[in-house]
Amino acid sequence: MMQANGQATTSSVTMMAKDGVPSIGGSTKKHRQLVYKTATPVVFILFLLAIWQLGVRLLNTPKYLLPAPSDIWRAALKGFPDLLQAAGNTFAAALLGFLLSVLLGTAVALLMMASKWIRWGIQPYAVVLQTIPVVAIAPLVVIWLGPGMNSIVFISLIVAIFPIISNTNLGLSSTDRNLVQLMRMYKSGTWTTVWKLRFPYALPYMLGGMKISSGMAVIGAIIGEFVAGIGGGKGGLGMAITSAAVQMQTSFLFACTIAASLLGMAFYLSVAAISHFTLRHWHESAIGSDKD
Repeated sequence: MMQANGQATTSSVTMMAKDGVPSIGGSTKKHRQLVYKTATPVVFILFLLAIWQLGVRLLNTPKYLLPAPSDIWRAALKGFPDLLQAAGNTFAAALLGFLLSVLLGTAVALLMMASKWIRWGIQPYAVVLQTIPVVAIAPLVVIWLGPGMNSIVFISLIVAIFPIISNTNLGLSSTDRNLVQLMRMYKSGTWTTVWKLRFPYALPYMLGGMKISSGMAVIGAIIGEFVAGIGGGKGGLGMAITSAAVQMQTSFLFACTIAASLLGMAFYLSVAAISHFTLRHWHESAIGSDKD
């Protein structure tokens, strides 16, 4: 009787696990994997920083050539108010450039989807715009728009818009043709089909393009600040990097570069979080990441 009860208990636990109720062992394993995923990059970067610190001290490398991580930390703390203000200015320019790239890039992709003539006319120039080095056209932008925020935002827009156009156009064109024909059978209009069918199909592609574009918007803003930036309280990280390089303040130069990298990571992680929240209940890419 006890054996039968034990088998019944084991069977019920197995059924609970199969029905979607996580077992204690499965929950512990998931938490352990999360800890490993979080701790591994931290341990790796600490290991590299330790080697960097030790190598610079043993080789007596001058600070103006390669400062130690401790020197960079002290420079960042000393210039923290200026660094924070510069990062805020770059953030504002990159955010405006990114949002404009999303709006204009989506609009252009919709036009390209609506007519093959428009697609044939726009696509070559979109590719050309992506292949032209932005530093080559940045001086022209400054001449047209003047130095300051307008030029910086426009350069950020130019750098960030192509992934939005490309991925959105790909997503809109990848909709199941059978479903499109079904919508036509039910007399659905063009924009009704776009909104209720093509747009949901294209959403994962659009969010993928936004992930790429988010980091590129920060790069574009910093490049714009190199060329069109202004000093003082309105200067961004690009101006701070230029000023530190001219004055041979290598430690603060590293601090500005790290701040720019962290800003780009923050942009990317924010868009990735939005993408996961949007797709987690219905798209395989987000559902699969939850199961992992």
